[in-house]
Amino acid sequence: MKTRFEFGKVEPAALQAMMGLERYVRNSGLDKTLVELIIVRASQINRCAFCIDMHTKDARHAGETEQRLYALNAWEETPFFTPEERAVLALTEAVTRIGVHGVPDGVYKEISRYFTPEQITQLVMAIVAINAWNRISITARTTPGSYQLGQAA
Repeated sequence: MKTRFEFGKVEPAALQAMMGLERYVRNSGLDKTLVELIIVRASQINRCAFCIDMHTKDARHAGETEQRLYALNAWEETPFFTPEERAVLALTEAVTRIGVHGVPDGVYKEISRYFTPEQITQLVMAIVAINAWNRISITARTTPGSYQLGQAA
């Protein structure tokens, strides 16, 4: 597979806009483990190989375990995630697949048990950001495998 175009080189202003959203998410105060779970799970759903490669490396570097990363694709069937993480993963799936069933009331009720409206907004923005990055990377056919830790910073 060959990369079609390099997003940031073709349109630097578009990259800067996306980086503004990324900075917001990274500075929102959300737990970094939760953000990495969101990123990897949405990327799995969207089948974005570049983002899966990049963010599993970042997640492992941040202390995430191999076991949890391997099981993330079947998180509902494992005991490896806390109730709060499970609520975040359910929200991630609902927002990522929003065209299927929207965000069901049960998903919102569960996430509301653990997070304030402000935190839910931050979580939604993290989900929106990775879905946007996935769509950019998939469209551009960004080639996976070359990402090195710290490169995105």
